Parts: sequence; structure tokens; C-alpha cells
Amino acid sequence: MAHFDTNHPAGSNFYTDPFGDSSDSRNKPFDGLDGIIQDDTTTLATTTSGIPALDPSSFLRGAGRTEAQSLIFNYRRTKSPTLPAIPSRQPTPSLSERNGPVFSDLSVPYKDEDSYSTRPSSVVGKSDDHLMHNAADMGRSDSYQDLEYAEPLDENSKLAADSASPFQKVLGMDMGKYPIDQRIEDKKRGIGRQKYPYVVWALTIIMVGVFINELVVNTRAQGTPVSFKPVVNPMLGPSESALINLGARFPPCMKVIQGLPLTTPIACLNDTANPPDQLCSIEDVCGFGGFHGGEPDQWFRFITAIFLHAGFIHIILNMLAQLTISAQIEREMGSAGFFITYFAAGIFGNVLGGNFSLVGAPSIGASGAIFGTVAVTWVDLFAHWKYQYRPGRKLAIMTVELLFGIALGYIPYVDNFAHLGGLCMGLLVGTTLYPVISPTKRHKLIMWAFRLAAIPLAIVLFVVLIRNFYTSDPYAACSGCRYLSCIPTASNNHCQGTGFSTSNTTTGGSSI
Repeated sequence: MAHFDTNHPAGSNFYTDPFGDSSDSRNKPFDGLDGIIQDDTTTLATTTSGIPALDPSSFLRGAGRTEAQSLIFNYRRTKSPTLPAIPSRQPTPSLSERNGPVFSDLSVPYKDEDSYSTRPSSVVGKSDDHLMHNAADMGRSDSYQDLEYAEPLDENSKLAADSASPFQKVLGMDMGKYPIDQRIEDKKRGIGRQKYPYVVWALTIIMVGVFINELVVNTRAQGTPVSFKPVVNPMLGPSESALINLGARFPPCMKVIQGLPLTTPIACLNDTANPPDQLCSIEDVCGFGGFHGGEPDQWFRFITAIFLHAGFIHIILNMLAQLTISAQIEREMGSAGFFITYFAAGIFGNVLGGNFSLVGAPSIGASGAIFGTVAVTWVDLFAHWKYQYRPGRKLAIMTVELLFGIALGYIPYVDNFAHLGGLCMGLLVGTTLYPVISPTKRHKLIMWAFRLAAIPLAIVLFVVLIRNFYTSDPYAACSGCRYLSCIPTASNNHCQGTGFSTSNTTTGGSSI
């Protein structure tokens, strides 16, 4: 800020040269313009620091002014329109180089966003737009350490991520167009490829609608939405016969089961007695038009079982997990990769359960698919270990949760093979499709090695287990595997046989 001495008598020359005599300064009327720099300094302090400067005109009132001072004073009181942007900054010519005092180069007052007053800018200044543009140019870099994750340099390449092929988007190859530092920061903040989990929302709506239909079917058959007779469904849902009729995974409806011929009687949907007094054939209970005079071939039950749930408790627990864990995985993976992972895990869980679970027990639920999305969190943990917050603690918590989920597979109405199968397939597909951040070439090569190994392994497992389910006795392939989902007791014949009995209305079904 400039300081002014106001203790001058009226009529005295306010701007004088401190190094020259007074006569010289009086003889040179334009030398007084040297003092104007003080006013401009005050003005510059106003525009740059944001502190209003004192108006020098207040010190000139009542005092004698030179011609130059009067010109400056009159200019300050005028409101000139905003000057257009100047392409290139030109040096301001001195007053001696002009024919007369010209002030067209002086900036005009502008409205400061931080105040409600109009303040003049610097005499030799120019519009702030050019200053901001130049600052942006100085901060822009033209080189990056890793060009794969570098930001595009032109407008056309900025659209490269949006124009990537669906295959590139599924494999995460479109993410390479963003700076790796930004990707790491987004990862730490939980920001993924998309904001909303559309597939999870759609699946949840469909599953709730299917469950309502289950209750309607059981109400028409037994008179109540929840089966209380002949036994109570512990999941508070329809009877097992109703679940089989609606599409549960029930091997006798999918192939010929040794020990369960098509003529085997089974409780009808409207049966409420124990032992059952309303008996139907397997073909009638399986529904969907029957077998058309041939062998059971309802292979689609590997898929439809994912959308069914055994009761209120079952669907509430699964939907809570789906709307939290699975939803976050979809945000990070994208809808396409999540859709593939979800159904690959759910279908493979049913295939594995069809091979080694008790064939006389129906099985339903989305837990296998949800376990597949849980497996993706393990891929994320190990692939981004150094970006995780307290990864060791997170590993311990996830291990306890996994063991707890597997332990639940041993209680009635829960199929542990669906959990294990979904977890296994989720690891393989998740390794292939999850967008992993590779800061180094070595890390990238390791991830691609895992991907190249996971893809054929997943295909082989599907082919081998489906073939084993249809062409051979599943129990012969692994006679002890059934104990991974069954605790031997007298009620289940120590996990032997098919698990089906006509002496009781319940077949010991399982929900996943």
C-alpha cells in the first residue's frame, strides 16, 4: 500500500521530485505523472491482495492539481466498457511517444466476485482470462512415466475409453486411458467403473417378484403363504413340493436317478398330512409340461434355482448381502463383468451341488452367486494389497467371514456345495474380469498369467462336472465329498442314499 502525506498547504504541488529542485518540477508539468505510480501501486494492491486501497482522489480535494493530475482524476471517475481480450500482450508506450495523453490501454473497473464493489485493475494489466489460460499452459505436462496410464494429449484420444470395444471394457483394458494415480485414488475411495449397480437392482426386483409368486402358489395349494402343515418350513416359506414345481434344483427332474424311478410317489402341492395322503408322480410335481413321455431333462433348473428362495429368512439374508457386497463389486467391475461373474458362480454352484449333494433334496437360492461376488473381494485384496487400508486385518476378517459362511452350509436347508462352487468359480472369473491396477510391467504380466490360466480351468471344470452329472454316478467320483455338506445323523441315514423318503412330507431339502 502507498502512504500519502496530507500535510500540504493548499495550492502546493503535491507531486514533486525529491531529488530535484522545486523549480524544475514546476517547469515540467508532466513530471508529476511519476507520482501517479503511487496511485497505481495502491490500485494494484487492491486488485491483487483483495484489500481496498484508499482513493487517492480524496487527498486531492481542495488541493491544486496539475493538468496531468486533472486528467487522471477525471478518468478515474468515468466508467468505460470492458475491453476485448488482446491476443498478445504489447508493451505500453510511454507518454512521450504519444501525441497526447492516451489512456486506452488502462484496464477498466471490473466486478470482483469476492466483494460487492467495483474496483479498478492495474494500469498495465490485462484481462484475467489470459492470465488463467497462461497458468494452465504452464501447469500442463507433455510427458508421463507410464504412457499406458497417461492421460490422452488431444481431444480425439480423450474419447478412447468411451469408444473401447465391449471386450476391452469387460477385461478392464479401457481403464488404461486414465492416469494411474487417479485410478489408485479412486480405488482407495471405493469409486469404480460406474456409480449405480443396475444389475443388482434388477436381480433384486426380479427375485422379490419371484418370491411373491412362490407365496401365491403355496396359498392356492395349501391355503396359506407359509407352509405350516404337515411340517413348518424353518425358513418361513412355501412347501418343498411347491418349490420343486417352481424350478428348484431337483436332480430327479433333470435326469434318471438310480433308486428314484419316475413312478416314485411324492407329496402333492396341496398335501397337508404327515405321512402324506395326497401323492403325485415326480413328473407331475416337476411341472413345466412334464417330460413329454421321455426321460427327465429339465436342465434349466441349474439357472432357475438361483431366483428362488425358501422363505422370508432366506431371501432377507441373501438380499442384504446382494445389495451390499455384490452391489459394490458391480460398481467396481461394471455391469457386464459382474453379470458374467454372478451367473457363472451361481450356475457352477448348482452343478457342483448336483454332483455331490443328496440327490433327493431340492436346492434353491442365490447364495452360490453371492459367494462368487465375495470371491472377487479376495481377488481385489491380493491384487491391490498395498493400496488396501490395513490389509492384514482385512484378510483376517474376510477369513473369519468365509469360514462362517462355510459352516452355515452344514445346517439343514443349506447346500454347502453351492457356496464352495460359487466361491471357486468366482475366483476364476473374477481374476479374469476384475479391473486390476498394474503399476509395473511385472505386476501386469503376473495378472495376465493368472487370467490365461483361469479361463481354460473354468471351462474344464464346467465341462467335466456337467458331463459327470449326466453320464455317471456322481457319488462314484467322490464318495466322501457328500460330507462337506452333510453331518451324518440317524435322521439322514448317515448321509447315505438319496436323502428322499416317502414316509415324511419333507425330503430334507436345502436352500442355498
